[in-house]
Amino acid sequence: MKLLKRFWRRMKSPSKAAAGLLLFMGFIGGLLFWGGFNTGMEATNSEAFCSGCHAPIVKEIRETIHYSNRSGVRAICSDCHVPHNWTDKIVRKVQASKELVAFAMGTIDTEEKFRERRGYLANREWHRLKNNDSQECRNCHNFEYMDFSEQGPRSVRQHSTALASGEKTCVDCHKGIAHRLPDMKGVEGW
Repeated sequence: MKLLKRFWRRMKSPSKAAAGLLLFMGFIGGLLFWGGFNTGMEATNSEAFCSGCHAPIVKEIRETIHYSNRSGVRAICSDCHVPHNWTDKIVRKVQASKELVAFAMGTIDTEEKFRERRGYLANREWHRLKNNDSQECRNCHNFEYMDFSEQGPRSVRQHSTALASGEKTCVDCHKGIAHRLPDMKGVEGW
């Protein structure tokens, strides 16, 4: 009992060393949490993580110019589906947690089930990209840096019209640029 009372007295009026130790432990705890959090964020941005649920899509992208091209620049899933700036990235990760729950519940746990839901998932992703002005596309593709003289006549016409009007965004014309277009039968709005 005496030991407990002495401990209580010491805790009621902590010494400077105890306060310093507490602050130091809090600082180290914060660093460990932040490091773990960022490590988790980066792990969930990997192609290996995405292919856990979206294996058919990851196979498909390997046949596109975003995977293999003359310049050697490769886009992975997170480049196109996760915003690069931090706050938007966190919001997208929270939204994507619904997809993890759906996979765990068996909604898309087989290739057949995934194919059935693919139109709905694509439509939802296209709406998200439309609403954020194709932010993820614009991380790499920017009208200001496009050399229209290197593009075909149709591309020049479309890009210059889109640039002038400001009404269209990348996903309006480029659905299916990195993935085959899904069967949209039965998807609301199609």
